[in-house]
Amino acid sequence: MSHTKTKTIVAEHLKSPERELSAKPRSPSPGAGSRATSLAPPSPKSPAARLTSPRPEVVSRATPVPERTPAPSTPAPSTPAPAADPESDAADEEIDQENIIDLDTFNQILDLDEDDTHDFSLGMAEAYFTQASTTFVDMDKAFEGKDLAKLSSLGHFLKGSSAALGVSAVQASCEHIQHYGALRDEENGTDLTEADALAKIGPLLQRVKREYAVAERWLKNWYKEHATPAEV
Repeated sequence: MSHTKTKTIVAEHLKSPERELSAKPRSPSPGAGSRATSLAPPSPKSPAARLTSPRPEVVSRATPVPERTPAPSTPAPSTPAPAADPESDAADEEIDQENIIDLDTFNQILDLDEDDTHDFSLGMAEAYFTQASTTFVDMDKAFEGKDLAKLSSLGHFLKGSSAALGVSAVQASCEHIQHYGALRDEENGTDLTEADALAKIGPLLQRVKREYAVAERWLKNWYKEHATPAEV
């Protein structure tokens, strides 16, 4: 698979939530013919060149090259996400910080960068931050309005965006929200009443915001330490 096709597949996870919201809760996956707009930043090459120029096949990095230090395994402190619950250090202790990011997926995203500015993957991360913050606001409104169908669609949307960057903890929690919104408890294989679904989603919403806050700090810190500023 070419670099360009890989970028397109990855970027499709970072698509507009409006299209995801049109999907039914029990079948949230978009159809095979749907199109998604990549929110990754423009490359120095023209869009036409990126669509036509063949690139080497992406290979998962078994041993990172010296120029690209592999991502650290422990998140570093930074600025908390605006949509996160105000509980700080004590709440974050509940989060499995070592598994907040899937390093294999993240390193594969780094392999798509053309140089040490990491402009492509950084753009994906910044687009993800914006989408996640907006989605959490929409989730809160849907929860207040007891709109389980919308909660299911939003959970599906943020699950895909999180998976694209390897934000595995948020991905897993959003998958639960997706199923609960569809009145299903997939872990136990049972149907839920609306009251039961809302009771499960309430605390899960607070948890996923904390998971996102840890992941955002981790990603911002990584790019701060490893991304080389682009020459003007």
